[in-house]
Amino acid sequence: MVPLLSGITVVEASSFVAAPSAGLYLAQLGASVIRVDQVGGGPDFRRWPLAPSGGSLYWESLNRGKASVALELGQQEGRDLLTRLATAPGVDIFLTNFPVDGFLAHERLKALRPDLITIRVMGRPDGGPALDYSVNAALGFPLLTGPESLGDAPVNHVLPAWDLLTGAMAALATLAALRQRERTGQGQEVRLPLADVAVAAMANLGMVAEALVGTTPRPRLGNAVFGAFGRDFVAACGARLMILAITPRQWAGLVGVLGIERQVAALEAELHTSFARDEGERFRHREALFRIVESAVAARPLAELAPAFDAAGVCWERYRTVAEAAADPVLVAGNPLFSPVTQPSGEKVPVPGFPAQFTALERLPPRSAPVLGEDGEAVLSELLGLSAGDVRALRARGTLG
Repeated sequence: MVPLLSGITVVEASSFVAAPSAGLYLAQLGASVIRVDQVGGGPDFRRWPLAPSGGSLYWESLNRGKASVALELGQQEGRDLLTRLATAPGVDIFLTNFPVDGFLAHERLKALRPDLITIRVMGRPDGGPALDYSVNAALGFPLLTGPESLGDAPVNHVLPAWDLLTGAMAALATLAALRQRERTGQGQEVRLPLADVAVAAMANLGMVAEALVGTTPRPRLGNAVFGAFGRDFVAACGARLMILAITPRQWAGLVGVLGIERQVAALEAELHTSFARDEGERFRHREALFRIVESAVAARPLAELAPAFDAAGVCWERYRTVAEAAADPVLVAGNPLFSPVTQPSGEKVPVPGFPAQFTALERLPPRSAPVLGEDGEAVLSELLGLSAGDVRALRARGTLG
């Protein structure tokens, strides 16, 4: 945690990835984030992966450092309490992925708290549902992923990239809206559709323009990197490596380490081109270059290639499993980003703080996720002024978990 947003209070009513990750980032930056769930847990409370105890490692990981309140949202009293929490005088931000219309509509909340800032993560701009995989299908990426031999068969990737990007964008939008309110006193609703974040990112990479003005559609490339030199290669010991040469320095380093100067020079002379100056030429003639590099890499073990690549500034990495990555002493165990934390599931695991390093501030250790509903009494007392008797009555009626 980095205490930059101390004094900012966020009420979060959300589920799945995008909105909870925005709340996580704000909590890691020092904001007080209060997550409100359905009694017994919302739709993401038991999502995989699971700990041996049955607790959701997914839910715990996305909700670290937050307070937890569990309300029976199927009851009017529970919905009224959430409305009161969202608009309480001590609350700065209401973060949600609940529908635009309904009891949490911004216009209804605004009537109770005119300067409220609502950050609403959505699926589609029209309010319809969308998930990372459906958005990715709409954008065409599954038809660019995988080997060319697949034809028209789609390949979904496993990383929910648009969810994670939308979460980061929602946290950024929160800070911008807070800045606007500081200057004007004005609250507002910020709507952030997952589909818009995804297509904007695609356009920012030039891919929309490419599709509209390009002469040929982008092909499937398997593990090759579009527009530059990059692919997987197998060393003599059997280790599979991802090797890239995007910059002239990386290309020169790769050629020098592998000792393939003569073969590359002969190919350049034959094609009347220079691979050193133009990464596009390295991509255009990738198949011929792949054969040269493939043969040279296959002749040497990883133990010999790794130090030579590093010394020459070559961009490379060995393919490994997730388990191998998690056990890596540099990536996790020896990384100051991580600290061991015991989660509600009973598992003690390394968890990360905020990835950015603010050199003027000390990075505080990350905190665990809450037990579902454990902060209900404290939150309702502090923000709504409810007495201990009021809280007992809510619990007795099943409104407060």
